[in-house]
Amino acid sequence: MRHEKIIIQTKQTEAELTLYLLDNYPIMDMDRIRPTVLVCPGGGYSFLSERETEAIAIQMNAMGFHAAVLRYHVAPARFPVALAEAACSVAHLRAHAAEYGVDPEKIIVAGFSAGGHLAASLGVFWDKEWLTEHTGCAPEEIRPNGLVLSYPVITSGEHAHRGSFNSLLGEGATEEQLEFVSLEKQVTASTPPTFIWHTVGDQLVPVENTMLFAAALQRAGVKFEMHVYPQGEHGLALSTEETASVSNEKYSAAHRVRPECAAWVGMAGRFVKEEV
Repeated sequence: MRHEKIIIQTKQTEAELTLYLLDNYPIMDMDRIRPTVLVCPGGGYSFLSERETEAIAIQMNAMGFHAAVLRYHVAPARFPVALAEAACSVAHLRAHAAEYGVDPEKIIVAGFSAGGHLAASLGVFWDKEWLTEHTGCAPEEIRPNGLVLSYPVITSGEHAHRGSFNSLLGEGATEEQLEFVSLEKQVTASTPPTFIWHTVGDQLVPVENTMLFAAALQRAGVKFEMHVYPQGEHGLALSTEETASVSNEKYSAAHRVRPECAAWVGMAGRFVKEEV
């Protein structure tokens, strides 16, 4: 495995991208190219949740995918700083496809919670002229081929996670700015195929976020797969002991362990292989 940290440069910032690239071997296929999953952890655009970084990447590797984890800028950085970093990360993976063994037509952006908002933002904005101007990258360079969204922040409306939008835009954001980043209103036929999952029991980012985005995908004729589980807290990550929270006054040792929800990983992998 090739494991290294590189710097992604945008016009304004530098972000850290950690690569988890699988090796090829003559006995199997030295020329194999693989789907690649760019992982965007959550954290409400105020921090980055380490529970949604390397553990996710390793699971992607286990399914035969390359992976990369983006540590993007959060508050006080404002929109579209993190989006530019995600876009330039996709452009980097595509530009280095031959070196890395990446299938340039199977670069998937996976996001969790606010990272889901970031991934979905790239999914709806990749072909917009203002993002090309902001990044210096052509739309075909930054286009994600698919999205994997885990309990994503989507809407700035009635069911919003207000903290994410306050961190993304600042507390003085206008209604027009909030409307612009309410992603269920930005979906078009150019949005890539999407795998999305959530839990009804999510008390932090309501499940309506996923339902609103899925409904917008349906209206636009975009291929998607949605799974909604009846139970489960916010931030399940892998939903296994590997990504469980440590015991403290707020959480039990078993917090964020839901075996029934852990199935999302394999289903997302199948979606990437067969539907993207």
